[in-house]
Amino acid sequence: MKFRTGFATALLGASMAIASPLFVAAALAQGGPGGPPPVTVAKPVVKDVVEQDEFTGRFEAVDSVDLRARVSGYLEAVKFRDGEIVKAGDLLFVIDKRPYSATFSRAQAAVNAAQTRVDFARGDLDRYERLARSGTAPERQLEQARQTFQQAQADIAGLRADLESARLNLGFTDIRSPITGRIGRKLVSEGNLVAADQTLLATVVSTDPIHFYFDIDERSFIAYTRMTADGNRPNGRDAGGFEVFAGLLDERDLPRKGRVEFLDNRIDPASGTMRARATFENRDGLLTPGLFGRIRVPGSNAYKAVLVPDEAISADQDRRLVWVVAADGSVAVRLVRPGPRIDGYRVIRNGLDGSETIVIAGLQRVRPGGKVTPQPVELPAKR
Repeated sequence: MKFRTGFATALLGASMAIASPLFVAAALAQGGPGGPPPVTVAKPVVKDVVEQDEFTGRFEAVDSVDLRARVSGYLEAVKFRDGEIVKAGDLLFVIDKRPYSATFSRAQAAVNAAQTRVDFARGDLDRYERLARSGTAPERQLEQARQTFQQAQADIAGLRADLESARLNLGFTDIRSPITGRIGRKLVSEGNLVAADQTLLATVVSTDPIHFYFDIDERSFIAYTRMTADGNRPNGRDAGGFEVFAGLLDERDLPRKGRVEFLDNRIDPASGTMRARATFENRDGLLTPGLFGRIRVPGSNAYKAVLVPDEAISADQDRRLVWVVAADGSVAVRLVRPGPRIDGYRVIRNGLDGSETIVIAGLQRVRPGGKVTPQPVELPAKR
């Protein structure tokens, strides 16, 4: 008798243990003894947005100059500190001037001597012209005087060209910065021989503004081109370009504003990408040529979009859905097509019009055909 009673008690306990999950699930679907389960609900955010696409690229200097001497000679002085900012026209290197100064003085003396010959030949020509008019000088002597004067003029023209060349070479011994920017280290020390147009002395790169080069994949480029043709996206080849935002790899919000003002004229067949360029101000000098960065470019014109939190979207194999709550607390599934993230929310391209009340927290307590106790909150315009 005791054995049968114990067996019946154990069997009843096992049955209750097996039935408990089913009982709890049914209670949740019906709301349980305390009513429907509470969930957090909200209206989707509806506002004008512009879709943004993000690419990576590299900052590059607008201008970069390799400094080389135009004349050969021994380097006499370096007039800058490695890595400093230099201005256009600043003296950077000095090559020994003495050989070029001597050449200039010699050319100047030659011009002065030629000028004396020109003056003398002009005087002879004037005298013979007067004598020829009076009939006291033969025509042949007049022609010889004219030829001598013209030869003296030609000689001094050539010597003046030599003088100008010597003046230029003397000036080229002072090597000045052609642009404003940051200079690198000196590559040649004082006392070394510098070869004209060959020896690299240093490099200067501009810092403000600065370019940002990035590559657009072929699929995105085709999509952009079609949207531009339909008037749904700005054209990167228009005068003035369009506004974009960029930043360094550690800058989450991409705070720097610039403009895309160049697109290449062909797709790179090796990579299947289109090269684009944006220009940014760099007054603080933080953007250094060669740094990697990120850029966001508009993927569309402004339009009114429905935005929901990512946690409000559930997955059912390849489908995405949200739970819509009616006025009586009943819930229904709504299939949606998500788009990109904007301002911390997910764009819903199809499935919602923004007037619905959706579940944004407590999705695990929602059951098809059941009811919930909505606890409404208001979503901020930007998360």
